[in-house]
Order: sequence, then C-alpha cells, then structure tokens
Amino acid sequence: MRRALKGYVRSGYGGSGTASRRMGSTATTAGVLSRALSSLAGGATRDPTAVLDRALLVGRNADEIMDAIVEAVRPVDGTQDAEASRAAIRDALSELLARYENANLLQLTDEQREFAIERFTANDVVRRFELDTGQVIIEKAPTTTMGLARLKEIRSYIKQTVSASFRTLKQTGRQLNTGKVTQMVRDALRETFTVFEEYVS
Repeated sequence: MRRALKGYVRSGYGGSGTASRRMGSTATTAGVLSRALSSLAGGATRDPTAVLDRALLVGRNADEIMDAIVEAVRPVDGTQDAEASRAAIRDALSELLARYENANLLQLTDEQREFAIERFTANDVVRRFELDTGQVIIEKAPTTTMGLARLKEIRSYIKQTVSASFRTLKQTGRQLNTGKVTQMVRDALRETFTVFEEYVS
C-alpha cells in the first residue's frame, strides 16, 4: 500500500512538490467551501461576497442544503477533477452529519467547519488517487474482491495521513480559519505527499 502511494507521488508526479501543486484546485476549493460554510453560519446578515444565500436554504432538508453547497462551491465544468471534488464535498458533509448528529448545516461551529474542510481534503485526495490508479490496482490484484479491499485500505490510510498532516500543522500554532484555509490546505497536502514519497520499505 505504502509503496503504491510512494510510486504514485514520486513516479507519477515527480515528487511531493509537484503532486501538491497538481492538487492546487483542492486547496482553492477548500477555501471556497470554508467561506460558504462560514457565510451560512453568519446569520441574517447578507454577505455580498457569499456564494450562497442563507435565506433561500432555511427550511430545506439536509440533502437539499448539501446539493446547494456542492453546486455553489464546485460547479460542473465537465472535468473529472471537478466531479471528484463535488463528490468529495458531498462525502465530507455526509461524514460531518454522521460525526455530529445534531449539526445544523446552516449554523456549523468552528470545530464542525474544520472537520468538514479536513474531510473534504482527504476525500478529494482519495478520489484523485482512485481516478489515476484505482483501475490498475484492481486489475493487478488476484481477484476483483482483493483489489477492492486494497483500495479500501489505501483509502483509509490516505485519510489518516491527511488528518495527521493537519494535526501537525495545528501543533505549530496554525489555525484553520477562513482567511488562511487555502494556504493551510496546501501545506497539509505537501506534508501528506512528503510522507508518501519518503516511505522506506
């Protein structure tokens, strides 16, 4: 698993620096997602720069609100990267509601928004990896079932590593606030890909 990720970063992208730049849209989308969630939680005051109008979502169910967030944050543009990011946003919000049973998508706390950003980042990396190498992993496995099991293991490891990268940054005093989300996600991605690249078997 770790060798596969090392090869993905080192051979596929020429190193962690290139890989993190390739994932630059993940950081940008994370910034837009953070601003959208913060704006929704801002209450009745209308933010003219907001990508969503909170008043139009009051009374909607969670699925409708998630759909609106996905559409506003990452509109369809016909690319696989956009589709991966849209799915990653939806996954992150679903995980958020599973983790925080009483969460209100229109009034998320700072902790809940941070969780959503971390989960989106991890899910986007997972989905990009699966787009690039998922089919190869399945085809090279002795059986399809084993290939899917390997993908599941890799998916879990990527998520754990991304979360650890965010924790490392926070331990240095960095805060995942709205104004610095994009840069912090870039740094977390670089940290993550460095871990993958430097794996020693």
